[in-house]
Amino acid sequence: MSLPYTTNPRSWDVLVAGGGTAGAIAGIAAARAGARVLVVEAQGSLGGTGTNAWVTPLMRNVSAGRNLNRGLTDELKARLHARGDGATDPGGNDNWFNPEGMKFVLEEMLLESGGEVLYHTHVVQPLVEEGRITALVVHNKGGLQALRAEVFIDSTGDADVAVGAGVPFHAGDEEGLHQAMSLRFTLAGVDTERLCAFLNARGQGQTGPSFLHFWMVWGKRSTLEPLFREAVAAGVLEERDGDYFQGFSVPGRPGEISFNCPRIRAELNDGADPWHLSAAQTDGRVAIDRLTAFCRRYLEGCESAYIGTVAPMVGVRETRRVKGEYTLTLEDILDCRRFEDSICRNHYPVDIHSVKGGARLLHEREGTAPYFAPDAYHEIPYRAIVPYGITNLLVPGRAASSTFEAQSAIRVQQNCHTMGEAAGIAAAWAAREQGGRVRCVDVAALQTEMRRLGGNV
Repeated sequence: MSLPYTTNPRSWDVLVAGGGTAGAIAGIAAARAGARVLVVEAQGSLGGTGTNAWVTPLMRNVSAGRNLNRGLTDELKARLHARGDGATDPGGNDNWFNPEGMKFVLEEMLLESGGEVLYHTHVVQPLVEEGRITALVVHNKGGLQALRAEVFIDSTGDADVAVGAGVPFHAGDEEGLHQAMSLRFTLAGVDTERLCAFLNARGQGQTGPSFLHFWMVWGKRSTLEPLFREAVAAGVLEERDGDYFQGFSVPGRPGEISFNCPRIRAELNDGADPWHLSAAQTDGRVAIDRLTAFCRRYLEGCESAYIGTVAPMVGVRETRRVKGEYTLTLEDILDCRRFEDSICRNHYPVDIHSVKGGARLLHEREGTAPYFAPDAYHEIPYRAIVPYGITNLLVPGRAASSTFEAQSAIRVQQNCHTMGEAAGIAAAWAAREQGGRVRCVDVAALQTEMRRLGGNV
């Protein structure tokens, strides 16, 4: 069956599919570079993982104590801090933020830059002619319509546009298994003073009630593990609830804790499978009820806590990864590989949330490889966001060209910001000067421009 669609009479220089972590920043960067930009987003706000999946705080990415992701990331943090939705802890970590505040900040940045956004709109199919995308068919309340642009940025996180255009891709590990998904939530009504004292007494040292961070993973020597064992024995929790448990304070939301859990059950691990994704929502909500009961019963200060927020979007760590002009590998990371066409620096560790039996968390920060030095970092090349086979498409973010292991290190939000910023500038330049051909962008000039804008490349 072939469904009819209309073609929007307007066209843009750059169309960004997915206004998430990489896409929102890409749209802002492209608009500031002078392009006519449209960001198409399935949800009702920008930010993706950081907002609609409630992944907070940002994971630190530092070398020799200095942030590696700068440029628009710095501006985003500064704006969050200015409105009381961001904070810096006593240790200098400036990555604490309120996801609801980030929705406002990203939207303001995009609109102030002259970009447009079309919410509640889903990618259907790119239209391709001779290796070039001419338009993107989308679906929303207006039905099916084609949106035309000179350059396209696929920041769907799952490479939906790239795959639809025929770009080859990898998915999962050597067995086709993906990283575990999570459905994040918050507990409100928490007495954080009492919880802070309780955690300190339990050996999980805290700097104060405004910057709480506590955790438990089976077999990782967490001082909370005996409480989890007791709760499993009492039928309050299931064994898998202890595979990963982590809580954080949230700036601008006193008395509320954001949880980086529950993990979704192991067989539901493909965030690009609609049945897995739907079942993850229901499985996650049942697990949230268990974790809420646990916190009320076993964590002092949480006796009267209640569910404040359940993320409207499942937290997906990895699905499809495009095959690009270069594929970043684990060896590149551990050997601190540098690239002439570098667009991003990373020192976040390999961080695999496994669904296999045995080790459930592979997150190593110590070893003999060069990458484990405190002042180390590796680079991500521009070629990793340039997919095979299409002349006018860039794929920044977690779907960039990388192996399963390498993706686990580069997927964190701040790296997605930086890749998105590079993609946005490059797309604007390609649309204006190169007939949309992203491979023709002068990467040395791109690096110079990123540095002029405060970037660290």
